[in-house]
Amino acid sequence: MSVWPAWEVRERAGVTSWFNVRLAFADGAQVDVLAVVSEGDVSIEDVRAQPPLSLGDLDLLAEWIEEPLFEACGAPAASSHEPSREEGSSRRARAAWPRGIEGRRLVAEEYLAAQGEGRDPVLAVMCATGHSRRRSLKLIAGARDAGFLTPRHARR
Repeated sequence: MSVWPAWEVRERAGVTSWFNVRLAFADGAQVDVLAVVSEGDVSIEDVRAQPPLSLGDLDLLAEWIEEPLFEACGAPAASSHEPSREEGSSRRARAAWPRGIEGRRLVAEEYLAAQGEGRDPVLAVMCATGHSRRRSLKLIAGARDAGFLTPRHARR
């Protein structure tokens, strides 16, 4: 995690500081945040994440960045509670997607379920895996090669 100051405004009542925060995860996911520290509180102004954050991860984002932000501005943390994460859980931007045959089977299930409901199957796989369109298409191709989906074109 990297934290660096963007700008600050001094008022009679105190100081309001904006910080850029970058979280980089081992799986290649990245989150950029513009956060505001004012009177011992953290507010999030802007979030950009690749791949997109789930609502649960977005809910935890303030807890992830709170302590490093207060350290960067030299202020004590307003609340001294530990982040509410279960033991052994990771700080990934997206849930781990199984590799190998299990992952291909799950991709096929998502694809077929979306197709049956009349939704875009590629978008459904993107949402389920948290991967980009290109990576999701590769996963779908892998599921086809494994025999979980029908071939795209009739072979002659």
